[in-house]
Amino acid sequence: MSLHHPVRAQSITLMTPPLAEKITEDPITNKTAQSTVTCIYQTNIAGFWRNVTVLWCKNMMNHSLSITIDSPEADLHSSCKIDLKPWHFWTKKGYKSFEFDGNLIDVFWDLRSAKFSGSPEPCTDYYVALVSEEEVVLLLGDYKKKAYKRTKSRPALVDSVLFYKKEHVFAKKCFSTRAKFDERKMEHEIVVESSTSSPREPEMWISIDGIVLIHVRNLQWKFRGNQTVLVNKQPVQVMWDVHDWLFCNPGSGHGLFIFKPGAPDYTSESDRDGSSRGGSDSSDSKYYSTKSYSTAPEFCLLLYAWKIE
Repeated sequence: MSLHHPVRAQSITLMTPPLAEKITEDPITNKTAQSTVTCIYQTNIAGFWRNVTVLWCKNMMNHSLSITIDSPEADLHSSCKIDLKPWHFWTKKGYKSFEFDGNLIDVFWDLRSAKFSGSPEPCTDYYVALVSEEEVVLLLGDYKKKAYKRTKSRPALVDSVLFYKKEHVFAKKCFSTRAKFDERKMEHEIVVESSTSSPREPEMWISIDGIVLIHVRNLQWKFRGNQTVLVNKQPVQVMWDVHDWLFCNPGSGHGLFIFKPGAPDYTSESDRDGSSRGGSDSSDSKYYSTKSYSTAPEFCLLLYAWKIE
């Protein structure tokens, strides 16, 4: 199979994926809350780079997994949905096929032993595999050997890259998610905790791997902000907007947190002679670049934190 090398890091905007639209216009309660995790991977399928969107969704009545493949260069997309219903007749191990741009895509999954930690996305003991032309082009989960054995397919020649993750979390005051800021290193646990309803001045804490890295006091005056922290000696930009926590009714608005690895890019008129400030890379951001052939787009995590009573 000949491997074409179009531009890998396509121009990506942080638009809402089609399968993760706004949940409802009405105030959200425990009964109507719908937790979602959306991950977008850059994946090589049949020699071309495609965006694969994986959406895990869970509410009181249903639990589902949706996979969508689309092409950055053309208006092409195909989808496959798997209902993960909690009743006894749910087949937790299965197989489906669909077609994308003339190529047959096989989806294999095994979630019989999958463990969850409050998120609709499993954390361990499972696999979901996408196969094209006898190659596992995308593999999720830690049961990798079982996935290769079942699919009877070889590993991908080029690894897929997770470059975008968005999660909607519902809680009273503590919100958690997981993310890798470097594909070569371990996954980090991120926790946002707030105190906005007590008689004391509202405040907020953001911790990674159990260590509080950001503590915001007087939150009513600092409900929007940003700060760069170090995680295992790696800079990570953290931005937040919790206006709705303080000035809207519970369930009618969310707090937004953005985590982006790397130092801020302070590009200005005086920096265009090739110099850079703050130790940041003087090259263009690879996340928005349309000229980079070898470097994957930079990762970005969006956490939507919904306060409910």
